[in-house]
Amino acid sequence: MELKLEKPIVFFDLETTGINIATDRIVEISILKVFPNGNKESKTWLVNPEMEIPAHVTAVHGITNEKVVNEPTFKELADQVNTMIADADLAGFNSNRFDIPLLAEELLRAGIDFDMDNKKAIDVQVIFHKKEQRTLSAGYKFYCGKELEGAHSAEADTLATYEILKAQLDKYDDIENSVEALSEYSAHTKRADFAGFILFDDEKKEIFSFGKYKGRRVEDVLKENPGYNSWIQQADFPLYTKKVLRLIKERMAGARQPQMSDAEKLKALQNKFNQR
Repeated sequence: MELKLEKPIVFFDLETTGINIATDRIVEISILKVFPNGNKESKTWLVNPEMEIPAHVTAVHGITNEKVVNEPTFKELADQVNTMIADADLAGFNSNRFDIPLLAEELLRAGIDFDMDNKKAIDVQVIFHKKEQRTLSAGYKFYCGKELEGAHSAEADTLATYEILKAQLDKYDDIENSVEALSEYSAHTKRADFAGFILFDDEKKEIFSFGKYKGRRVEDVLKENPGYNSWIQQADFPLYTKKVLRLIKERMAGARQPQMSDAEKLKALQNKFNQR
């Protein structure tokens, strides 16, 4: 079953130096962009992570330090990547918890202010685990009846993820074929940031999910202990988590400033003019 799309959707996969969202880097990225008319555009890049790739990680994806030493850095590729994903929703395998958060970190480090405000996210792994509890290779065999050749290469994993999602739509009549419904079905706990350090409570207010303020509303904590935000901004937290906290602080500051009426604005302009 083909996807019903109202805008493009990007399937992507990352191979990285490790699994720490805040400190690890991309060594390969593959993007498959699917358009509402069925056209497709794809691109795969090897990336110089500007750090050593541990041997145990190379053993998984096969990408060595020597293989990427002369490849472009992510900062050099960031504009191309951002152009491909800017108008699109996002999809991947374990992408909500890993690929999207890590991609966001890389884009923010490159000076691109990435967010998900106008994007939906579909995590094919979540749909798979809710329905069958398998890995990507097993899922490819289960849904598509094929062996996954080249597993743990970004391109092979990206194409397999796209095929699995289409096969899932064929198999499960209770999953609606729309990006919004698939995004909702494949979502984890509602998060304000990608890494899950800040969640939403039942009243859609941000709360901390860790530390001594776990379960407390962020606004209450920042009023009570303004230094807590400063500590997080200086500590080894993901850049996107820090961005969310800055936006909450800005929102709080704006709420404290009284809004001027039109008459007050006019009077202020007149006073400014008379002082000239």
